[in-house]
Amino acid sequence: MKYISTRGNAPELEFEDVLLTGLASDGGLYVPKELPHYSLDEIRSWRDLPYAELAFKVIKPFVGGAIEDSALQSMINDTYAGFAHNAVAPLAQIDNNEYVLELFQGPTLAFKDFALQLLGRLLDHVLTKRNERGVIIGATSGDTGSAAIEGCKHSDRLDIFIMYPHNRVSEVQRRQMTTIKGDNVYNLAVEGNFDDCQGMLKACFADQSFLKGERRLIAVNSINWARIMAQVVYYFYASLNLGGPDRDMAFSVPTGNFGDIFAGYLAHKMGLPVKQLIVATNKNDILHRAISQNKYEKHPLAQTLSPSMDIVVSSNFERLLFDVYGRDGAALSQLMQKMNTETVEFDAQGMAAVRQLFDSYSVDDDVTCETIKQLYGETGYLLDPHTAIGVKAARECRRDAKTPMITLGTAHPVKFTQAIEKAGLEAPKLPHHLQDLFEREERFTVMQNDLDELKSFVAKTIFA
Repeated sequence: MKYISTRGNAPELEFEDVLLTGLASDGGLYVPKELPHYSLDEIRSWRDLPYAELAFKVIKPFVGGAIEDSALQSMINDTYAGFAHNAVAPLAQIDNNEYVLELFQGPTLAFKDFALQLLGRLLDHVLTKRNERGVIIGATSGDTGSAAIEGCKHSDRLDIFIMYPHNRVSEVQRRQMTTIKGDNVYNLAVEGNFDDCQGMLKACFADQSFLKGERRLIAVNSINWARIMAQVVYYFYASLNLGGPDRDMAFSVPTGNFGDIFAGYLAHKMGLPVKQLIVATNKNDILHRAISQNKYEKHPLAQTLSPSMDIVVSSNFERLLFDVYGRDGAALSQLMQKMNTETVEFDAQGMAAVRQLFDSYSVDDDVTCETIKQLYGETGYLLDPHTAIGVKAARECRRDAKTPMITLGTAHPVKFTQAIEKAGLEAPKLPHHLQDLFEREERFTVMQNDLDELKSFVAKTIFA
């Protein structure tokens, strides 16, 4: 398996190097040069596989022999053995032919666990094999941070620095990061928003001189291809559990950075019958406007009750645009430069093709809370605010009542008690393994939104 940059001016890499590289040297994102494609018969043959065995089938071609099959299967087995539900990604029915795919059964109660628990094991394997040390610098709008720390804290070959916007994540999200013990874990509360954190992260990849050539900088954000690769699996799993591939499926995906729904797009291209993908956003609706109006225009970031989607610059949208522009790296590179500074309209023909599969919808805080309250009243099922946005978008954009509609349940509602209480409901209790979360000691450093300060902190810490 070879990987190429979306901007066309970086070397082709194989899986191990893509895993350790993150952002391409030309500023682009790595994607497979060619996607594996499965026949309906082959997909059908996977129908009765447990989650970990299905994951091996889907992930193996992306690894391309870089890791022995037995070692890869072992890492996958260990990853999902730690989830709270034996099904790993169970489906909950909320109405006729309407479901929530519960992706919050992992140790940090968010969908990020599916990829980051595996990523930590992959990194440890490859760094040990190469006898190298790595530095993780991550940016999180809430859930990536704790999932990354939980997945990577055990490695003695990694130092982990997680940036999050100070006072802009929920208290449970913050405490899940700041109470994790580990001599190699550093939480950085940045005086800014998620886009500021993400911007500094990308700048670190562009200039790694602060690491003195002695450490490799590694991405845990969804710019890292392995994150997307692992998320493709649960689209196949959900479909197979509802009669796929002999039925089309529709998915509604709460998304801010476009990584989770891009995985669904890949599943479709790999042969899974997907009839509709719905981009569900909050008030920060740049993705909704880009798809529905063919216009990419940045608006000021709004703070909402669904903070994991409080994002303006959606990094993984570039991976979709790469296909929209016929995989022309040079053309996309020019486009991305314009998108940083001005309003952009995309190729009309390419976006028309996108809208054959994609729809989009934006939901504000009031409607989010109304949706939480309504569904709880109808079914007794409690949604977190992000999943509620997905459910509302699914009901507004659904094209066909005969096609199963699956909303990705991205987080456990206990992580967002403010939204639950604003909906007039009682906040759920923390699960057993987190019952003492509010009693645990926190460790974090408040930092200015300053790239030099970040680089200095990392360098002083790892070279102390």
